[in-house]
Amino acid sequence: MCADEVTTANFPLAILAKAPVAGQAKTRLIPTLGAEGAARLQAELIRHTLSTALQATHSSAVTLWTALDHQHPLFLELSAQFAIALKPQPQGKLGIRMYHALHDMGQAGLLIGTDCPMLDAELLIACQRCLTESDTVFLPAEDGGYGLVGVRRPSRQLFTGIDWGTADVMAQTRQRLEEMQWSSVYPATIWDVDRPDDLARLYALNERFRHPQ
Repeated sequence: MCADEVTTANFPLAILAKAPVAGQAKTRLIPTLGAEGAARLQAELIRHTLSTALQATHSSAVTLWTALDHQHPLFLELSAQFAIALKPQPQGKLGIRMYHALHDMGQAGLLIGTDCPMLDAELLIACQRCLTESDTVFLPAEDGGYGLVGVRRPSRQLFTGIDWGTADVMAQTRQRLEEMQWSSVYPATIWDVDRPDDLARLYALNERFRHPQ
């Protein structure tokens, strides 16, 4: 972990979120949960992620970057309730969208998705502190990707030429960091919810996910 004494109040935090549209959200879970069930789970994951974010930083520093349906009722509800910013994700590969969200911050900050419910506020704050000592911070995921990236300053190079959605994402990113001569820290390894096999661990984490509203 990085230095505990560093103050990181109100740090920028971007969340990439797909609207909970039945048939388009959590598609790998549809065979198990059905289209509507997968969409309800996606909505619960969005709510959970935002709740965690608001425990780590101020709502004015949180941006929900939306996809699929930028005017989805859930997005509008959360924006009105918590005074968070909503911005549409640009077109293009994941790397382009991630770079865009980080560049929009104008300062060091973090970016996460909604698929890693084991993330908590303490870990988010610790990752932000790491940016006082390192160019980047990542939370590698067990599937070979990563669930969090933080940068002091964004660079397109960091997010191009990566085989997104594969087990090689983190390894390729580490190689890219070496090429760029950027330092990085990896405070923890996390897991995400993407396939039916992940559901048992999700329900063990919080039974509320078994019956999302």
